Amino acid sequence: MGLYERWCEATKEKDKRKHYWTYVEKDGGRDEISADLAKTIRSHYDRLERIAEDVERLGYKIAAKILSEAMPQTDKGRSGDLGEILATELVEEEIGLRVPVRRLRYKDGRNMAMRGDDFIGAGYGGQDEKLWLLKGEAKSNKKLGKSTVTSARKVLDRDNGRCTPDSLLFVANRLLESNDPDENALGRDLRDEVGVKSLRA
Repeated sequence: MGLYERWCEATKEKDKRKHYWTYVEKDGGRDEISADLAKTIRSHYDRLERIAEDVERLGYKIAAKILSEAMPQTDKGRSGDLGEILATELVEEEIGLRVPVRRLRYKDGRNMAMRGDDFIGAGYGGQDEKLWLLKGEAKSNKKLGKSTVTSARKVLDRDNGRCTPDSLLFVANRLLESNDPDENALGRDLRDEVGVKSLRA
C-alpha cells in the first residue's frame, strides 16, 4: 500500500482533459506513514545505501550530520523541498510515471532553490510504447490562494507546456551516467526529445 493511500482520503474529479485531485489527511494518517515518510525524505537527498554505509563506517550521529548538511535549514527551504518531495511521490504512486532523477541530490546549496522544472515524470505507454513526459511545479503554502495557482500555471506554461530543455537535459544526462541499460535508453530518448521535439506540446 502506497504512502498516499495510507495517509490521505483522495477525491478525484475530471472535466474534459482537466483532472482535479484533492487529498485530505486521514485521522491518524500522519502517524501511520511517519516512519516511511522520513525514509522517503532521506532518499530524496541521498541514496539510502550510501546513508547506510555512512552509518556502518561512522556511526549514526556522524552519518546524521553528513545527511543534515544536504538538508535546508530555513523554513522556506524546508517547505519548498517537502513540496517537491511529496509531488514526486504522488506522481509515481498515483500517475504511474517515474521521476527518474531525485533533483534534491544535486542542489548547489542546501538553502537554495534549484532552477528548472521541479520534477519531470517519464515513462512509456500505449500500444506503440511511446515516450510520455510530465512536467510539474510544486508549491508549498499555508493557504493555497489564487496567486499561488496562477504562479504555478505561469511556470508550467513556459516552453508551450513542454519540459524546459535544460531540465530535460539534466535528467537525461544523469540517466546516461547510470550503469543500468534501461536508464541509459530512457536518458537517450529524453536527450533526443530535446532536439527533435516529437511530443505534442
